[in-house]
Amino acid sequence: MAEPATAPTVSEQDFRDILDATRQFVRTAVVPRELEIMNDNRVPDDIRDQAKDMGLFGYAIPQEWGGLGLNLVQDVEMAMELGYTTLAVRSMFGTNNGIAGQVLVGFGTDTQKERWLEPIASGECVASFALTESGAGSNPAGLRTKAVRDGDDWIITGHKRFITNAPTANLFVVFARTRPADADGPGIAVFLVPADAPGVVVGPKDAKMGQEGAWTSDITFDDVRVGPDALIGGTEDIGYRAALTSLARGRVHIAAVSVGAAQRALDESVAYAATATQGGTAIGEFQLVQAMLADMQTGVMAGRALVRDAAQLWVSGADRRIAPSAVKLFCTEMVGKVADLAVQVHGGSGYMRDVPVERIYRDVRLLRLYEGTSEIQRLIIGGGLVKAAQRSASGR
Repeated sequence: MAEPATAPTVSEQDFRDILDATRQFVRTAVVPRELEIMNDNRVPDDIRDQAKDMGLFGYAIPQEWGGLGLNLVQDVEMAMELGYTTLAVRSMFGTNNGIAGQVLVGFGTDTQKERWLEPIASGECVASFALTESGAGSNPAGLRTKAVRDGDDWIITGHKRFITNAPTANLFVVFARTRPADADGPGIAVFLVPADAPGVVVGPKDAKMGQEGAWTSDITFDDVRVGPDALIGGTEDIGYRAALTSLARGRVHIAAVSVGAAQRALDESVAYAATATQGGTAIGEFQLVQAMLADMQTGVMAGRALVRDAAQLWVSGADRRIAPSAVKLFCTEMVGKVADLAVQVHGGSGYMRDVPVERIYRDVRLLRLYEGTSEIQRLIIGGGLVKAAQRSASGR
């Protein structure tokens, strides 16, 4: 289901107020506590509660379901602000607004939307997107989790990996194979599975390289029984399309998060270069340091422009396949280079655990992996361009 190519629900002035409040929240409530979040590997309850009160758990959920109703053009501006600090805070409500919540918004039945979207928008319900498996990461076609009919019910069996927010989730949006792929489609359906359903087992929190406080874990579905109302859209054949659509939209969002993180790394580096000295001279006066800052600034500006363009293309419906992959590829690779240069500008200090650029360096490495690796994005972009040319050549 497409986001309508119409004026956004939220006026420009109201959105400015929302964006300003988000920036204030990030800069004054979260940034001073980044070390606490990193060291404790958790987002404090008062920050979580403040995010709920601000409506951040549902800023991309339509207003009729209790959300703020921001479209993707506005979403990316929010994401660039949220990316400026520890990515654990954005991760708290990222799946509610993004890949999990948007499956319901775009493909759920009216009954499913009535049951789940308001709790998701308020933060009462944390929704988790359960797609990734050992043999099925960036390509959903390799799914092995199965859903088998038993009367009117479904029995779900399988194992998922690296599932964001699984330890705190109330609802899992689960992708499962109902039949082998055939001429009618890939045979993948999507189910709504409450976290407290018998047979759902959430594993221990993963120990990751970075993004402390953003919890992920494995999930096992051991003969989990759900009713017919759990099938998203009421049909088996909607799942694969739902996955691809949600992932494509999410790629534009992740690209915007990358720009926010890159801007923070740049700001930290400029401030350090202007004040740190070597032999009595501020290192920012050295031309090679200036060259690094110039490359960082250029990357940030290019990424921001590309994010805004890709979001416009998505909302208008002009490009929902190649542009999301292109912006995700460029921006996640860009932030990796910017973070590396930020550590270099800081020298030995940049390798110390209590310095922001050290955390940023580790946090952003994951951005090139989830919601489709850089390699997958290149295949989507290249393959899409060739197919479009072939269609044009054949007159179709």
